[in-house]
Amino acid sequence: MSLLFSPAIVGGVELKNRIVMSPMCMYSVTAEDGVVTPWHITHYASRAVGQAGLIILEATAVLPEGRISPRDLGIWDDSQVPGLTELVAAIHSSGAKAGIQLGHAGRKTMAADKGVAPSPLPFPDMPVPEELTAEGIAGVIDAFAAAARRAVLAGFDVVELHAAHGYLLSEFLSPLANHRQDHYGGSRENRFALLRQVIEAVKQEKPGALFVRISAEEYAPGGNTREDILYFAREMKASGVDLIDTSTGGVVLADIRYYPGYQVPYAADIRKETGIATGAVGLITTGTQAEEILAAGQSDLIFIGRSFLRDPYWPRTAAVELGHNIQAPAQYERGWHTRA
Repeated sequence: MSLLFSPAIVGGVELKNRIVMSPMCMYSVTAEDGVVTPWHITHYASRAVGQAGLIILEATAVLPEGRISPRDLGIWDDSQVPGLTELVAAIHSSGAKAGIQLGHAGRKTMAADKGVAPSPLPFPDMPVPEELTAEGIAGVIDAFAAAARRAVLAGFDVVELHAAHGYLLSEFLSPLANHRQDHYGGSRENRFALLRQVIEAVKQEKPGALFVRISAEEYAPGGNTREDILYFAREMKASGVDLIDTSTGGVVLADIRYYPGYQVPYAADIRKETGIATGAVGLITTGTQAEEILAAGQSDLIFIGRSFLRDPYWPRTAAVELGHNIQAPAQYERGWHTRA
């Protein structure tokens, strides 16, 4: 059996294969109320029909002012739970597991006049953010906890915390964005404090599978070092995180050289050095490439992003490439195994 199509158990959740639809912002809530629309049902359910093992929703805001854009999904209010519940049911109906990425945009929000951040340092061409007070930080932690409670009500199997790409949790981790002088800034231990508290609060509401997406490389002098990232990974593992979704960049503007699998070495390094499960993401486009990553022990799961936008049935495409038969949805059996 292909490793890509072998089952995996992560955080007590059994996945039928190791293919994950990576969270990708869709900016499609036209009413700007954070509520799931028919478009979202179609978009995510079609990838579940395509036989992904796990579908993770786009960054879903824990507070209205924490949206990346006004058209993001939200989970800050109980009125948003019924739509999310319907979406989970649609994903489950095709045998996929459902995950949700909980996020706060911090200084990179376009849904408020200005964002909040660990320090009043703007992202280029954006307003100077407000420095979060102790009370504001407590409110953020409470918002993540409340969002996790709603995720449980909606039936999600996996919660992922968005601590990458220069959004709020990522900002606190990075010395490029965090110049605080209190116990949330300075040392790597202090910069990790907010994420630690969010993890603890979320685990109380949802004790099951918990992933965290991080930026393992910031591509700028003065950013987090490899030793910082490995420290964060070990602390996340000790705090009960089950998998690190290993991305890079986004904290500051940077000149990044993209090539197939360019982020995979970071997932491999974290997995080898800390023993925590990792997900590899970033220009993984073929079944052969994904199989090689798993065979080399570089990650436990394969996160597929843009390839799923081009091909909702990417798992079938990969299976054909690898010479592996996967079960077709009953409705599609007549055409599923035809190469033409």
